[in-house]
Amino acid sequence: MSQTTSNPTSHLSVAESALPESSGLPVVPEWRRTLNRFLGHRGLLIGSVILGAIVLAALFAPWLAPHDPYAQNISQRMIPPIWHEKGSWEHILGTDKLGRDYLSRLLYGARISLTIGLTAALISGIIGTTLGVLAGYFGGRTDAVISYIITTRLALPVLLVALAMAALVGGSLEMVIILLGLLLWDRFAVVARSTTQQLRDAEFIASAKVLGASTPYILIRELLPNILSALIVVITLEMAHAILLEATLSFLGLGVQPPLPSWGLMVSEGKAYMFFQPWVIAIPGITLMVLVLAINLVGDGLRDMNAPEGRN
Repeated sequence: MSQTTSNPTSHLSVAESALPESSGLPVVPEWRRTLNRFLGHRGLLIGSVILGAIVLAALFAPWLAPHDPYAQNISQRMIPPIWHEKGSWEHILGTDKLGRDYLSRLLYGARISLTIGLTAALISGIIGTTLGVLAGYFGGRTDAVISYIITTRLALPVLLVALAMAALVGGSLEMVIILLGLLLWDRFAVVARSTTQQLRDAEFIASAKVLGASTPYILIRELLPNILSALIVVITLEMAHAILLEATLSFLGLGVQPPLPSWGLMVSEGKAYMFFQPWVIAIPGITLMVLVLAINLVGDGLRDMNAPEGRN
């Protein structure tokens, strides 16, 4: 009788047999595919480089700043930047009306803008994500009440409410962060609610329920990681939104107060000289535009990479 020989590949699962090794193709690690998608997305790459440069400049501001950003010298007020005929290498970007070095204030102002944008986005993200997940997971009356709260918030104009509250409470760095954090949570709530509704009946959620997992465990350990990619995109958008709102409040005198080097405050302080020394508002204005543009490019790039068609 002929003996049957065992085939070592007969014990492989269907998924394993479908791997590229069976067809002779090399296996590409997941991190390499992610890196290739990142390098292939021009907007995400440019935005990340610009944003990274601004973050590094803010972190190393004490070492990069040539002067004390708060030091005043009236005898050197309104010195133009280096590209003007009367410019000086001692003050590369010139000085303001109080003789303070513009480059130093610009570097320290990046710290304020990034701190406000990131902190306000995190506060609003916690509030909005909590409400959205609860509404999408439980549904029913919980969804109706939270949806009513979201609708009420969407009916309120953010800028007008921020101006009213800032005028009532008073402007300061901490106040601006708390105020913006309490006003910018609606987009987080809408995105978290919709994505939770799509996943609450998924098989992994049903399996966790069958295994006896508690509701907080399911929400935090099972559901939240699967909606985190969409929330990261919202964080970048709301961070840019918070930075613009802070600049608006500071420009109107209701945000960050002097002598802190806020970019919006720098524009406000230079508006009286805009027709004679336009660089006093052009420099912080362009820097603010570049920062917001970089954050938006990163947000759009992350959205494209997390989209199903962007994973191919």
